[in-house]
Amino acid sequence: MKRENNNLGTFIARYSHVIVFVLLEVVAILLIVQNTIYQRSYIVRWGNAVAGFWYKGASGISGYFRLKAENEHLAAENASLRAQLSSSYIFYVDSVFTVDDTVYKQRYSYTDAQVIKNSYNKAKNYMMINKGYAQGVKMDMAVISPQGIVGVVVGCTRNFATVMPVLHADSRNSVKLKRTNSTGSLIWEGGDFRYATVVDIPNTYKLHKNDTIVTSGLANDFPEGVAVGYIEEFESYQGSGFYKIKIRLATDFNTLNHVYIVDNRFKAEQDTLMNRTLRENE
Repeated sequence: MKRENNNLGTFIARYSHVIVFVLLEVVAILLIVQNTIYQRSYIVRWGNAVAGFWYKGASGISGYFRLKAENEHLAAENASLRAQLSSSYIFYVDSVFTVDDTVYKQRYSYTDAQVIKNSYNKAKNYMMINKGYAQGVKMDMAVISPQGIVGVVVGCTRNFATVMPVLHADSRNSVKLKRTNSTGSLIWEGGDFRYATVVDIPNTYKLHKNDTIVTSGLANDFPEGVAVGYIEEFESYQGSGFYKIKIRLATDFNTLNHVYIVDNRFKAEQDTLMNRTLRENE
């Protein structure tokens, strides 16, 4: 204890002139503030400016850390809104005598998810999302982004799922030209992740640059009308009767973060019926 007192005394003795100077400065500022209106108002304004700058910086930092939670909230809200679109329902009209009973049954529901791993520069790309069968995800479910088509679930664990995106050599999806409803297939030939290829659209239909390509709804995965991309260029092979179309994909796979998993509630019934029909006609 005595040693500590000696150290304190030594410190005060060594820096006594600095301590006295600081105390005198504080006293001088207090006297100026109390007795001079102009200086008082100037110092108050300066203090407010410093405090404002500090609180603005602190607010910006806390806002940044709140951003993730806000993005997740918006993604969940968007998934709910997508489920309310008319394209997510099947429309029935049951005529009984003279009474028409109109019923809507929901066909598609949406679950938001986050991309936690993604590749887009290989011939066979995959991505991983942070939802699995514990959250209702199943094999062959479609995955879309706020901008457009993404891919299909090909692997699933309790809390995670892997997705085969359209940027995969084995990916093939049914699409159509929005303006004419003529159908074709979306394939990936490698190269630039911003582009893909559409084939099997007959060359009897006139095409234009920037025409919109959307999902056809003919398969049992993607809802009809999801944006796929926009025509960049096209050519017609002589004698084939079909176009080969280069499209600019609607989804930016380089910045992809939030996605929606699409549950077709009638998929099992549709697949069962189709398989049974094929067996019966073999």
